[in-house]
Amino acid sequence: MASWLTYEGDVAGVAFVAASYLALAALFWCVRQHEKAAAANDSPARTRYRAGVWLLSTLLTTAFAWRVSGMMPWPAAVVVWTMAASTVLGGFCVLFVCTHAAN
Repeated sequence: MASWLTYEGDVAGVAFVAASYLALAALFWCVRQHEKAAAANDSPARTRYRAGVWLLSTLLTTAFAWRVSGMMPWPAAVVVWTMAASTVLGGFCVLFVCTHAAN
């Protein structure tokens, strides 16, 4: 087997990459379904897909912040987690609080 195909026991790294790809694929699917749903902002389908988009983007943001912060000294890790939290909260505000300007 080629050396670039072996993961040499890094099961956590392979699981992280596989889960990231699956979450990213699901995120793209949710975004596409949200675009195809009825144009009304109060549509239950759009609300469900909007929640899915936020949850999946939160999952990806948290996963990447976890991996990156593990390699940094604690002051930089605090900055990474602060940026991740502000991204998650900002996404929530844009997707659920400020929906009046969505169309």
